[in-house]
Amino acid sequence: MRIRQYQLDAFTDRVFGGNPAAVCLLESWLPAETMQAIAAENNLSKTVFCVPDDDGYAIRWFTPRLEIGLAGHPTLAAAWVILHDIAPDKEAVRFTSKKGDILSVVRDGVRLVMDFPADPAKISDVPAPVSEALGAPAQFVLTARDTMAVYASESVVRGLQPDMVKIAALDTFGVIATAPGDDCDFVSRFFAPRAGIPEDPVTGSAHCTLAPYWSEKLGKPALFARQISERGGEIHCESRGDRVLIGGTAVPFMEGVITLP
Repeated sequence: MRIRQYQLDAFTDRVFGGNPAAVCLLESWLPAETMQAIAAENNLSKTVFCVPDDDGYAIRWFTPRLEIGLAGHPTLAAAWVILHDIAPDKEAVRFTSKKGDILSVVRDGVRLVMDFPADPAKISDVPAPVSEALGAPAQFVLTARDTMAVYASESVVRGLQPDMVKIAALDTFGVIATAPGDDCDFVSRFFAPRAGIPEDPVTGSAHCTLAPYWSEKLGKPALFARQISERGGEIHCESRGDRVLIGGTAVPFMEGVITLP
């Protein structure tokens, strides 16, 4: 069996920036064990698999260690491949996740804009272990799918030296550290060592929680954010009640063929 695989850098306009993702377009699903093995072999934070369905594509995401229920940057990468290489005459593509979420992606100039479900956070009643794991006391700690620690300034978030063993011990998928930005509305970093991602370069799905929080704090729906990892990335997002729009660009890096027995 031969499977064409694309690799793109998402949430950036340059190669070697943003977050790399592998995209595999399949005719039908492979066994989950095989998709997980491919993701482990790629050793990127996410590998995404898509299968055509009646309304677009069914979509599944894998980290090097496990399958997850929602991911942003590989969805952006998959949409780029479909709207540039597979169906360049189309203005939008619709994905359906394994749990039934409908995720649409539309062209907006050079950007692609994803429509994702919002995941607003609530104040956590156990903030101390999170601050200890991140290495600095947070102003607030909130929880949704991910745990979110809010800091006073971008410089504090940049300077964090998290303890990955302590983060992996927390009862959460990932940990977001965030603060107001110096030249943007807010910044963030994201850590998910339990999923095999010590620090994720740019995390689209985290903005399902970040956008509602900062939209309320800053009093505006449309926001420009930066993820200040080593690679860095830019995210345009908009809070719309129970949905969040997450926009960015992607750059192709590589195409190849996976050969399976």
